[in-house]
Amino acid sequence: MTFQPDSDMDPDAVAERVDEAIADNDVVLFMKGNRLMPQCGYSQRAIELISAHVEEFETIDVLPALPAYREALAEHSGWETIPQTYVDGEFVGGSDVLAELEERDELAAELGAA
Repeated sequence: MTFQPDSDMDPDAVAERVDEAIADNDVVLFMKGNRLMPQCGYSQRAIELISAHVEEFETIDVLPALPAYREALAEHSGWETIPQTYVDGEFVGGSDVLAELEERDELAAELGAA
């Protein structure tokens, strides 16, 4: 896979993909890279935290169109940072929020695993 930060992906198509992924998945993580090869430490940490509680969740690699994904995700969450986790259509947070929930033993319930 070749990293292409200035992808030709249409921002409208990215926004539609974001909307569909959030609506169609119980748990979805928008991240840099993929589950097998996270491309940043925050994304890797989010994968580890979510994987500890649920097996089935969707991941979306934002790197092919990072600016468009940032904009589309900000419409849902008000955040531009990556990774972003959504559960049942609701924004939960990034890896820092997931870690805080884990420390308080609340992450499993938040992910719908408890």
